[in-house]
Amino acid sequence: MTASIISGKELAQEKRRQLAEEVKGLKEQGITPGLTIILVGDNPASLSYIKGKQKASEEIGVAFKLEHFSEKMTEEELLNVIETYNEDDSCHGILVQLPLPEHISEKAVIEKISPEKDVDGFHPLNVGQMMVGQDTFLPCTPAGIVEMIKSAGIEISGKHVVVVGRSNIVGKPAGILLLNEHATVTYCHSRTPNLKEMTRQADILIAAVGKANFITGDHLKEGAAVIDVGVNRLDTGKLCGDVVFEDAMNKASHITPVPGGVGPMTITMLAHNVVKSAKKSAVKQPSK
Repeated sequence: MTASIISGKELAQEKRRQLAEEVKGLKEQGITPGLTIILVGDNPASLSYIKGKQKASEEIGVAFKLEHFSEKMTEEELLNVIETYNEDDSCHGILVQLPLPEHISEKAVIEKISPEKDVDGFHPLNVGQMMVGQDTFLPCTPAGIVEMIKSAGIEISGKHVVVVGRSNIVGKPAGILLLNEHATVTYCHSRTPNLKEMTRQADILIAAVGKANFITGDHLKEGAAVIDVGVNRLDTGKLCGDVVFEDAMNKASHITPVPGGVGPMTITMLAHNVVKSAKKSAVKQPSK
């Protein structure tokens, strides 16, 4: 068996074309979707991620703004900046780039962002709405995962999904979204005994542990669909996922590559959430 590759890059390009058309329509109504990213400090990885978000925003016509502050910024100062953008009607999405300096509470920052502008989908209100299947801003990576699975024509309903990793940003919400699509979901993590016994049952395996080449062919059921969320840099400088790609190619039915898999869809789903927020603001506008 040779697995089919699910190209997140190609799917992202198609979705961005659709978003650009939606943005064009909003601009005709006098609304330009706006995204503000707030960065505290000079984390190189954060700066790299932000460049990707800026590129996607500009590609589809979203007004992009970066607020870059010193790592010495206080928590109170950051919360005040967030409040300013909560009240700014030209800003439809607020994203505070994580991680934050240790002296700033991530919880306080996430909860300060207006749920109506929480395009990361991290606010407890939006997480709760996601849990019960209500319309809300979905976390970008999990939402991108679901889009990729569907784009490949993979049946979700009734299938056994095994999620390896339980982070609040990827693992947990990915399982919830697939549960909402009527899958049977099992979570595995660092304290799961007999991990291979669990992963070999997966019709769809989500690998989100952040460990290079952690999932081998021995972990896989023949014909499983494998979604590799990991982005790890080897000593050689080469990027790789959490899954041994060659193993999956010989055993899985589908596999996402690294790079060019989940990453481009994560950024695209962020843009999707910004446009969604702008649409909601358009509905609220009083008729002239």
